Amino acid sequence: MPKFEIIVYNHFVRKALDKMQPNDTGFEDKWADNNYLSLEARTREDAKRDAERRYPREKGFVIEWGED
Repeated sequence: MPKFEIIVYNHFVRKALDKMQPNDTGFEDKWADNNYLSLEARTREDAKRDAERRYPREKGFVIEWGED
């Protein structure tokens, strides 16, 4: 199955730490940094749906896609 590379970070965690405020988001501080992840999926669209389900935008996650 193909692998798709993504970069994920959390905007809310990043913002809190940048302003030296407590991280009360419920997510670990590591989410302020770029997290390089690999997803296996049949297609890029399947990978996109999976990533958006795992890392929802409404919870502050930002997903950046690598080149195919």
